[in-house]
Amino acid sequence: MAERLSNRLRELRGERDLTQAALAERVGVSRKTINTVENGVFIPSALLALKLARALGVDVEAVFSLDEED
Repeated sequence: MAERLSNRLRELRGERDLTQAALAERVGVSRKTINTVENGVFIPSALLALKLARALGVDVEAVFSLDEED
């Protein structure tokens, strides 16, 4: 079985009333980068994952998790 990185970025961002652009500015990336991470198109580096978690005020495990694929 393969593993896939899933995330709750959109949900957590929405709970904090942050736009993609606002979150992107906080962590120093483009809005498009936030969009591609949210949609699972782009897997962020460990550094970006930690920055995103910090910007949202949660542990990185609250944002990202490994899911098993069938």
